[in-house]
Amino acid sequence: MARIGILNCSNSTQDLGCSSASCLADLRRRRGAFSAYPEDEPLDLVGIINCPGCPTLAGSDKLLHRIRSLTEFRIDTLHLSYCLKALCPFTEKYVKALESSFPHIRVVRGTHQEHITAEEFRGRVQGLFKQPRKNMVDVILNRDMPDKANT
Repeated sequence: MARIGILNCSNSTQDLGCSSASCLADLRRRRGAFSAYPEDEPLDLVGIINCPGCPTLAGSDKLLHRIRSLTEFRIDTLHLSYCLKALCPFTEKYVKALESSFPHIRVVRGTHQEHITAEEFRGRVQGLFKQPRKNMVDVILNRDMPDKANT
């Protein structure tokens, strides 16, 4: 039985609302990176965790600390989500740190089936970050809020 952990991009999950639904669906259907597992081998998803965000000097250390929480539950394979594979400029640094610290865990780049090129994906995600967004300051200062007339 393959005991799998998934590492997601913090920006994708926390800022863009990725629910990992595509990763989980393709795990169940054995598509994308999960198609490499033998059909007769059960797949056990042990857990999903976010990266620590775009790193500071301690980025790899913060990542390793988070991954330890999965290793305590005996994962044998860690999948880096497609968003990490396609978007993260630190992926190779993270892979080296993971393989060095956890040599018994196989690291796989990718999860769900890729429907567009990584370049197109990066462009679309970049467009999401460029959209004007509201935050708590806008609420507090009552700026350009749709229900402004009701207050």
